[in-house]
Amino acid sequence: MQAITQQIEELSKYSGTAITSSAESSLPFIPGPIGTHITLRHITKYFAGQPLYQDFNLDIAKGKITSVFGPNGCGKSTMINLIAGLIPIDAGEILFDGKSLRDTKIGYVFQNYRDALFPWMKAIDNIRYPLKLTGTPKAKIDQRIDELMALFEIKFDLSRYPYELSGGQQQTVSIMRALAPAPEVLFLDEPFSALDYEMTLLIRDKLQDIFMATQVTIVLVSHDLEEAVYLSDRVLLLTKRPTRVAELVSFDVARPRTLATLSDPEFIKTKARSLQIFQQEVHR
Repeated sequence: MQAITQQIEELSKYSGTAITSSAESSLPFIPGPIGTHITLRHITKYFAGQPLYQDFNLDIAKGKITSVFGPNGCGKSTMINLIAGLIPIDAGEILFDGKSLRDTKIGYVFQNYRDALFPWMKAIDNIRYPLKLTGTPKAKIDQRIDELMALFEIKFDLSRYPYELSGGQQQTVSIMRALAPAPEVLFLDEPFSALDYEMTLLIRDKLQDIFMATQVTIVLVSHDLEEAVYLSDRVLLLTKRPTRVAELVSFDVARPRTLATLSDPEFIKTKARSLQIFQQEVHR
């Protein structure tokens, strides 16, 4: 709990203030193609003396949902933690629209909502927290809370404490808090893995609604291939370590996506292609 609390406090500070996500690199920085939001160049990260990422390059599209999927231990969560500045890189550079992390507003939704929310704060105060931390005037905070409540169509009482809310309600509050500073990039680390299937469907569709309303760049770590394809514009498939990009598979079916999407020929084709690549990597 303490570790996650510290990460939340740090991430709240990052939303438009100060931290760097890059280490100096002697190699030239090559920008991504038009439409790129996040650019990773020559990223290296070692754990216990072994390389997880080594000279790793990636371009993440702006205003799109990119899901990260790959074999166990390939560093899916580590990737977004490196990009978000929660874990330092050993070498390389990460830029957001050509800017450093210190000049970029980000939001982060943790996997375990039970530990991610401050239990001593009411739900509404959890949502207000990153705005208060950056000195946002009360009137603007109240206005932003009203916007988020309308966007999420909140029907439950935000004056209750997290432990008084259901799991789905707690995760909704977590997402609202991450969106409160109007981030340019939203990171989600397996946000549905601790929820039951009913709540997963509800929050998954709500997340899609939020994306359509805001067009925020989303990077989503998922362990469910169907979920990854359904939500995404791009499925980033990773190899075993030392991790590389196996393939970046596009899925361009129009939104809003519904249950009918699951039987769409393009969905079936994209899921089959992604599964084929995943199985190749698992057995490599």
